[in-house]
Amino acid sequence: MSGFWGHFANLVLIAVVSGVLMTVSGAAAALTFYVVVLFLLVLRHSHNLKRLDRWLRSEEAVLPDSSGRWGDVFARLARLMRDQKQTHQNLSSALERLRSATSAMPEGVVILDEMDRIEWCNPVAEKHLGINASLDTGQHITHLMRQTQFAEYLAARNYKEPLVIKQPRQHELTLSLQFVPYGDKQKLLLSRDITKLERIQTMRRDFVANVSHELRTPLTVIGGFLETLSDDNQPDPDTRKWALELMSEQTRRMQSLVEDLLTLSRLENTENQVREEHVNIPEMLRTLYEEAKSLSGGHHRITLELDTTTKLLGNLFDLRSAFINLISNAIRYTPDGGNITLRWAIQDGKGVFSVQDTGIGIEPEHISRLTERFYRVDRGRSRETGGTGLGLAIVKHVLSGHQAKLEITSEPGKGSRFSAVFPATRLLIQQGE
Repeated sequence: MSGFWGHFANLVLIAVVSGVLMTVSGAAAALTFYVVVLFLLVLRHSHNLKRLDRWLRSEEAVLPDSSGRWGDVFARLARLMRDQKQTHQNLSSALERLRSATSAMPEGVVILDEMDRIEWCNPVAEKHLGINASLDTGQHITHLMRQTQFAEYLAARNYKEPLVIKQPRQHELTLSLQFVPYGDKQKLLLSRDITKLERIQTMRRDFVANVSHELRTPLTVIGGFLETLSDDNQPDPDTRKWALELMSEQTRRMQSLVEDLLTLSRLENTENQVREEHVNIPEMLRTLYEEAKSLSGGHHRITLELDTTTKLLGNLFDLRSAFINLISNAIRYTPDGGNITLRWAIQDGKGVFSVQDTGIGIEPEHISRLTERFYRVDRGRSRETGGTGLGLAIVKHVLSGHQAKLEITSEPGKGSRFSAVFPATRLLIQQGE
């Protein structure tokens, strides 16, 4: 309102001055005054327009200073600029937070436009899909993901279920991919690494199949002999004795399998709190040494080396189970006349129980999978020696519960060494050692 009255006052002033000039000097003087005033106004507006144009071109932060109506215009522009700057800062901040949050996600995220071209992706998507965010922006997604099933999944536009594919650039990587439409025909491509989940599912299927297979043979043997023994024609005593011995052997085999399964289930139960105690490892190994000689039946040369009297903080029952599994494996896979050495020592500040044998050895490609359930290098030989295929899986879980690790070195035809390495925090070192 004040601007209106100021403008009105100026008009009144010009009219009064013009009237005075017309009365005193005539119409020519009044007209001259009007021309001069209009000329000055044009100059002022022209000057301010140039200043505004120069400011718009230079994008200077400070607006030109002026008075009157132009001052009001510049003031409003200044407020608009402040509001715009604040809005831009807020949007930039929100976008940065969104990008930071998306980059921290364990899933890969790719933003696609309406033509399925890449607009942005997070680092996880770069790793999963082999995309470079700085180089591949604007590229069609199928130019980088060339699998036929992926192209068909994109074209079908039925994204309710994810697509599971093996990443050809990383053969061990299994991905779950799913499109999420949003906005105006845009999409999000979400990628998730399900390699471990797929491996667990495979292990579960193999576990069921292996347990079924391991139980089928003894049950078939027992069932066949029971059918024979229940026949009206009673077999001779020698045949009967032979059948009963075989059934007893197969029963013991099933019992051993069930006991190992129960042990493994107990070890995998994270809610099962293991009672820890001071375990006298040298004393336990002396007992296991005698058991090993009995199990070998004199077919191997077994020695015990106790380089330390250090005890361990742990669970006696579980440690004994792990150690006897390592010892029995060495006896099974070492030919008659071979050497087996049991050793307890301190190496680099860690407690190490090792079983060294001169057995058949293991090919390098098998070593990483030895602790898997039912994994066998030679299935036929394993069954002949009476193993359940769960021993090293039990060893792995026992050592994991003691923050220890299993180290395996082997050379085919020369032998193997299995070492249980315990951290220094588990050692109960005697004074004087």
